[in-house]
Amino acid sequence: MPATLENREFHDIACTLCGCVCDDLRVSVCGQSVTAIEPPCPLADPWFQSLGKCQPPVASIEGHATTLEAATATAAKILSTARAPLIYGLSRSSTPGQRAAVRLADRLQAYIDTTASQCHAPSIMAIQEVGESTCSLGEVKNRSDLVIFWKADPLTSHPRHLQRYSGEAAGMFISGREDRTIVVIDERETPTARSADLFLPINGELDFEAIWTLRCLVQGQPIAIENSVGIPLDPLRDLANRMTTCRYGVVFFGLGLARARTGHRNVEALLRLVTDVNAHARFSAKRMRIPGDVTGADSVLCWQTGFPFSVNLSRGYPRFNPGEYSANDLLERGEVDACLLVGAEGVADFSPKAQAHLQTIPVVALDYPTQSPLPTTAVQFTTAIYGVHRPGTAYRMDEVPIPLRAFLPSDYPADHEVLALINAAVESQATGIAAN
Repeated sequence: MPATLENREFHDIACTLCGCVCDDLRVSVCGQSVTAIEPPCPLADPWFQSLGKCQPPVASIEGHATTLEAATATAAKILSTARAPLIYGLSRSSTPGQRAAVRLADRLQAYIDTTASQCHAPSIMAIQEVGESTCSLGEVKNRSDLVIFWKADPLTSHPRHLQRYSGEAAGMFISGREDRTIVVIDERETPTARSADLFLPINGELDFEAIWTLRCLVQGQPIAIENSVGIPLDPLRDLANRMTTCRYGVVFFGLGLARARTGHRNVEALLRLVTDVNAHARFSAKRMRIPGDVTGADSVLCWQTGFPFSVNLSRGYPRFNPGEYSANDLLERGEVDACLLVGAEGVADFSPKAQAHLQTIPVVALDYPTQSPLPTTAVQFTTAIYGVHRPGTAYRMDEVPIPLRAFLPSDYPADHEVLALINAAVESQATGIAAN
């Protein structure tokens, strides 16, 4: 794409800043900078308009700019000589980059993990145990007359979710907000709760009890304790009645439910509740995925290894065990001696102990050309942004693939290209060692 384009407007651009992956943006570009986006979004606006303002070198070693070839050779040496390398991240990548990361992990016989292990891992484990009554966001838009947000605040985390899918959006069988009842269940009044039709304040430690109370009410079972969840039983009776008499309902649940002390059991109970409700009305459950393409990372790892995250390839075949093979736990126990970050934004979610160990081992990082601080790295690559500089594919939170278009020029390589170069260098170094 020529770098001299001025005052251009691009339509139907997808944004990967959150799991909605909104693909209806109109982006105005002047040169290599974004001047405006429509419709406005408090997450997307500042990020898009920061593009092009930071131009770090394509590669650096120990903080000093170098050539792509030199950095590739150094990264390959670090990773190929490590006893237990870890590849982590992938949620800001695209399908080609995620596939390249799995291919490199297979060659290195490394651990590979995604940011899901620090987010919705308990939800994924619950889904593996009891299944999921699921749907697309298009079905929510076209059919839902009851929408429940359980420990989720989309007006903050997914600003256009209600506008495009679950609130104001008009669908084939729904005129808009007037046809929907929105319920928020949270321990405090959030911006979404203030805009909802019904707000149920449930203490964060009583989600499990509240879900099982609803299961009893849906099944017509007697409730022995009137105030077992910290609120009167009547609002729960009303909610159970709404759930069983709606035409189409959906419950979106967030990290507040999944990352609680009993997160795995909370989500399992909620999924069982949705199964119970389906005996009376059509009902679905969806996770509110936050990082842009963490759903794609799950999907690619599943189809390449059979498992969605926390995979160990050290024996030449994939093994899955959350906790034992999760990045944060591996780093806390000091079992990793080199790390490749495909997107460094997830490091902030590690525990202090895990971050401290990360400072003691060589780190190779691939990340966007932004001014965000990165951890201390031995080798740093600046990569093009999928959906901005390069085309690609991102998976929306409902597992629907969304094509990404490029609209800004960039000389930076994409992460799948850098990973392919590292893979080739690892293979070349292994061949040279074998020959000697």
